[in-house]
Amino acid sequence: MKDRNWKKIDNNLVRPTRLPGVFERKGGGYVVRARVKDPMTGRMREIKKVLDDQDERAAYNWLEEEKSRIRLCIGSASTHKPRFGDFAVSLLEKKIATRDLRSALTEERWKHALVHLIAGTTSPSGDFVPGFGELAIDEIRIAHVDRWKVGHAGMIERGEYSPNTVNGWLSILRVILKAASREFELPRTLVEDIANFDASDHVTYSEEEPQSLTPAQVKEFLALMRTLYPQHYAMTFLGLCTGLRPSSLRPLRRRGEQADVLWDKGRLLVRRSQTRGERVLETTKQRTRYNIALPEEAVAVLRWHVETQLETDEQRASDLLFPAINGAFRSPSVLNKPFEDVSSRMGLGYTFTQRGMRRTFNDLARAAHVGDLVTRSISGHATPRMQAHYSTVGAEEQASGLAKVIDLLQVRAERADQAPSGATGGATHQEVVRN
Repeated sequence: MKDRNWKKIDNNLVRPTRLPGVFERKGGGYVVRARVKDPMTGRMREIKKVLDDQDERAAYNWLEEEKSRIRLCIGSASTHKPRFGDFAVSLLEKKIATRDLRSALTEERWKHALVHLIAGTTSPSGDFVPGFGELAIDEIRIAHVDRWKVGHAGMIERGEYSPNTVNGWLSILRVILKAASREFELPRTLVEDIANFDASDHVTYSEEEPQSLTPAQVKEFLALMRTLYPQHYAMTFLGLCTGLRPSSLRPLRRRGEQADVLWDKGRLLVRRSQTRGERVLETTKQRTRYNIALPEEAVAVLRWHVETQLETDEQRASDLLFPAINGAFRSPSVLNKPFEDVSSRMGLGYTFTQRGMRRTFNDLARAAHVGDLVTRSISGHATPRMQAHYSTVGAEEQASGLAKVIDLLQVRAERADQAPSGATGGATHQEVVRN
């Protein structure tokens, strides 16, 4: 007579045990089975697994742990795919090894982003948004990303994080998920569904903090730098008159077999970039190498710097144009305090930063009526769009432009007034102004 205690689940004959969800399997082992609501989707998920090498209690513990994982939205114990955290770290290591992340600054940005993507974010106000670290790489859904974004939206609203900063983390998340989809043949729709935060209303350069100096302000700024911080004067001067990034200024070599300053020819070779530490890229941020013809005045400033401002033995022994006192590269923040002090003494109302040198150069070139093509050949901007992005149209420039338009209107109005009465095709003064 057939034993009615046994029933079939899939291809297994099982019978219930005293523990809920745990079934003894005929032939050995246990089958666990349960349904639990997934808080990310709001749907019921079924758990079903054969555990050959577990006893009754161990099988029950495994089932309860798996139910907890689903309720807490963390990775499944049944998956064979790596956790997001493990995969993200291994991907970073691979990118460093293959030199996909060539600059130290890019590597630093990745490491910073992974902290927030893996462990989560704790805001200054104490809010916490968990990361994706414990999720299996193949279990991440758009609902998980949306929950992460909702948590960070409040931090952005309170001004604790810039939307551009969080969007940077999201861009790295896309890279990680894209790499995972390629390696494990996962659907790529998730990457396509991850949208950035709207940063259109986030002000980077405001009316109060334009990060661009007028020609008159540039003269005062440089005069104070030469008086108060002569060791940094030449670097500031060269940054303002060429628009070069600090990362391109710091690795310039004044001498040696590969000198970047060609003193006799008056040329500056822009071909290296240094962001952090001793690592140097043999190209610029735009991945280009070019040269700038320096006028005599600029060469004279650089000669003055070399002759008077390299005070230590290490500086004099270094090939660098702007070495630190130990002969190594200057810190990326070396100009921060001098610029803050000079900005305060000038009464700018804000701190003019190193980034402002590039913007100021574009504005000075425009004020000096330098052609856009020549301006880009000096600053290294690849496109007119980027040149415009690093430019600030000041009030005086706008007023001057409008004055020229008004002059044209007045000329037209005067000509209209002088037109013979009843002339064919003529227009009244009011019509000219109105049109």
